[in-house]
Amino acid sequence: MTEISTLGEFALIKRLTEKITIRNGSTIRGTGDDAAVLRYADKETLVTTDLLLEGIHFDLTYVPMKHLGYKSAVVNFSDVYAMNGQPRQITVSLGVSKRLSVEALEDFYEGLRLACEIYGVDIVGGDTSASLTGLCISITCIGEAEKGRIVYRDAASNTDLICVSGDLGAAYMGLQLLEREKTVFRGEKDFEPDFAGKEYLLERQLKPEARRDIIKSLHESDILPTSMIDISDGLSSELLHICHASGVGCRIYEDRLPIDYQTAFMAEQFNMSLTTAALNGGEDYELLFTVPVALHDRIEAQGGVKIIGFICEASSGAGLIARDGTEIPLVAQGWTSLTES
Repeated sequence: MTEISTLGEFALIKRLTEKITIRNGSTIRGTGDDAAVLRYADKETLVTTDLLLEGIHFDLTYVPMKHLGYKSAVVNFSDVYAMNGQPRQITVSLGVSKRLSVEALEDFYEGLRLACEIYGVDIVGGDTSASLTGLCISITCIGEAEKGRIVYRDAASNTDLICVSGDLGAAYMGLQLLEREKTVFRGEKDFEPDFAGKEYLLERQLKPEARRDIIKSLHESDILPTSMIDISDGLSSELLHICHASGVGCRIYEDRLPIDYQTAFMAEQFNMSLTTAALNGGEDYELLFTVPVALHDRIEAQGGVKIIGFICEASSGAGLIARDGTEIPLVAQGWTSLTES
């Protein structure tokens, strides 16, 4: 393993970025200068930043560096898709602990470059620094959107349908599985983790995908959501964000929540509430959006999208209709780093 100190900052940056290729016409100049040069004509520019801290957002005991690089990029792409835009460039800043090797950082960049290759995004700059508190990752993503086509959180209206892509709770169950195996690993000398048949849950946690396919499908079907957000902190938290921003209430149905079989199986093994995992688990990076009720048939025809409820007047509050017909108030119980210790 090569110690970072043997290269120095500039040689390390050169080594990590020398394989980067430019894919977008809006990227005039990327890495190698004091600043990137971008050009956007007749488009609105979107900018989002995400910060990931070792020990808070990820655990290197079980997160491979290549997967971490991939996920670090994709979670930013997801924010841009949630605005009905297209990610085009990212900058990458790292605070690096001296216990990491050059090869570990190369693995991180390999995952980063793979995500950018798949989603057509350019790496155009960043920064590196020493860190005394573990690995710190800060990525800024620049995207573009057609004028008049950006979707915000604040325009949901009474009677709109509430829709969600994919399935919920799988990433959270993947995290529980990894944490369980980590606990067992601490007490055993010759340890083999038991992940057989649980690959989907692990992939959802370690290598999530942003739902650009849903954005493409909605565009092709001429469906423009009235509001939209990606599910990073849990369905209940994200839906309440939309309700508060739009000044509305909502009702969703427990029996309409999309849940994968592996998620249900693991919830039973862990003796956990499946509905709680679906509502509050987080890190699904699915799209939660609303559309006018008149588009019901077009939404029903969309693959990978399910209608889970409707928007109502703010005075009605936000609630979940349980399978037995009782109504339970929705509470934002999604994960937040500011309240975790």
